[in-house]
Amino acid sequence: MPDKILLLPDNIANQIAAGEVIQRPASAVKELLENAVDAGATTINLIINDAGKSLIQVIDNGSGMSETDARMSFERHATSKIQSIEDLFHIRTMGFRGEALASIAAVAQVELKTKKKEQETGIYIEVENSVVKKQEPVAVPDGTSIAMKNLFFNVPARRNFLKSNAAEMRHIVDEFTRVAMSFPEILFTLTANHQQLFHLEAGSLKQRIVQLLGTHYNAKLVSVKEETDYMNIYGFVGKPEAAKKTRGDQYFFVNNRFIKSPYLNHAVMSAYQQMIAADSFPMYVLFIELDPTVVDVNVHPTKQEIKFEDEKIVYAFVQAAVKHALAQFSITPTLDFDLDASIQNLSSIQQPFTQDKQDRAAGSSLFKGFTQKHQAHFIERNEKSELKHWNTFYEPAKTEMPEAKDKLEPGTSDVQAAIFNTSVSHTPSQLLNTYIITTSAGNDLLLIHQQSAHERILYEALAKASKDAPVATQRSLFPATLELTPADTAIMQEIIPDLHDLGYVIEPFGKNAFVIQGIPADVPAGNEKYVIDILLEQYKHFSPDVSFSKREKLIRSLARQQAIKTGTALSDKEMKHLIEALFQCKQPNISPEGNPTYLEFKNEQLEKMFGR
Repeated sequence: MPDKILLLPDNIANQIAAGEVIQRPASAVKELLENAVDAGATTINLIINDAGKSLIQVIDNGSGMSETDARMSFERHATSKIQSIEDLFHIRTMGFRGEALASIAAVAQVELKTKKKEQETGIYIEVENSVVKKQEPVAVPDGTSIAMKNLFFNVPARRNFLKSNAAEMRHIVDEFTRVAMSFPEILFTLTANHQQLFHLEAGSLKQRIVQLLGTHYNAKLVSVKEETDYMNIYGFVGKPEAAKKTRGDQYFFVNNRFIKSPYLNHAVMSAYQQMIAADSFPMYVLFIELDPTVVDVNVHPTKQEIKFEDEKIVYAFVQAAVKHALAQFSITPTLDFDLDASIQNLSSIQQPFTQDKQDRAAGSSLFKGFTQKHQAHFIERNEKSELKHWNTFYEPAKTEMPEAKDKLEPGTSDVQAAIFNTSVSHTPSQLLNTYIITTSAGNDLLLIHQQSAHERILYEALAKASKDAPVATQRSLFPATLELTPADTAIMQEIIPDLHDLGYVIEPFGKNAFVIQGIPADVPAGNEKYVIDILLEQYKHFSPDVSFSKREKLIRSLARQQAIKTGTALSDKEMKHLIEALFQCKQPNISPEGNPTYLEFKNEQLEKMFGR
């Protein structure tokens, strides 16, 4: 019997290793940018073609490499940053795994040009499938230029798993944003398909945040800075009014390395407790500095997940630092017991309170309201008063939901038909401006969640409209202009065709601007920009665990956004229309996100609950 266990050839071993490090074009962008930073560059240019599938090039003015180092850099486990096992616990550089360039060369065609400042000529190396094809001297500027072409050309199965160009470009922009934010003292540029998306001049951290995340944050940032013997923290958090409904602009860096940490995110969220709504998320860009020996950064191939030696100390420190920053800048409510000196100089304080003044004050309605019984809510009648009809403020809102146009379809189940037919004959009632209480055919109790129910109604209506024919559009007399960040611009260009079928007419208008020419006919005009902003946020932060199509994401986002919210008062007529429309749906019992739209309580259940 021949032996079965064989050593893998180097090129295959490298391709397997590349599967851990280079998962998509954005993975290569991250590794190349980090290497450029470690080389001491002050200018880094990133050039992308075809969302990184045909070209990823990083050009820097760093220290460059000698001929021997350039050749060695493509070998597996080759690194200039680790010489002993102890060095692993003192890591302060970015790229240190020693597999990045070897992994890239295993799945792409790589061209490297590099030159050290003290050398007269540089070196050019061409590598394909882990094999050096060419090596020769070349005249190049100081620094390094590495071009990675035709990603996964020799692993077609991996290439087939890549997403659309717009989706891959979004991941590239995310990685570029994280590295550029870590090092505001470095000039970064990003050019995609011969169009420059970013030109980030070297400057302060606040300038870099505004450049990357948008100018609307310029006046909404609160500085955070705390130093102790164990760790330091600095950066910026957003004011409460800058919080968004989706988990968006949130960045944590440990020793200048971007990390994902739900644990530390919870620390920031707890600092904002009772300052923002429970379903809102604050903006933050926070940098933590601490001794590398108390951090393990090598627990994940992409080094985005780390372990702290004492997580509780870090949690408490982050929470306290954010709370202190918000309080220091008068964001949190405070009580001031010091008397204002100017008040003491008022004539009403300085002059004596005579008996005549006391009698006049005691006879006033304001004095009676505080001293006599049953006077607190008494309002004197006055023909000129504008408070005659104050009680009209408490009448139900007159706005009505659109009437349900479709009747029950023949395929509706008997249970749905019974509930539907009976629900409109009874007058429903509203509980906590959130739930609708009604009864079914068998006098069973139905408790309907108004927002979940409306989301189901809108979802099925939009899904049907997107399949049959485009939604009717109302053109705007005064089109609104929308300024977006480069990252959001890439998303908008991706979803414009699907938005058009859903009734939104949006056209490009310059580099990062769009004009909203029309919106769906049943959407109130006037807040188009807000609607699109929220839509983009929800679309960006859909869970990566579920693979919805672009249109499905848009439909779910629009249904969630346009649904009536909890806390909204509804008239009897609106509640009836909502119930009718819900039980005309094909799947009325759950919302698009899988939550129940209503709960049904049988008579027997209610009797048991009351011990009958």
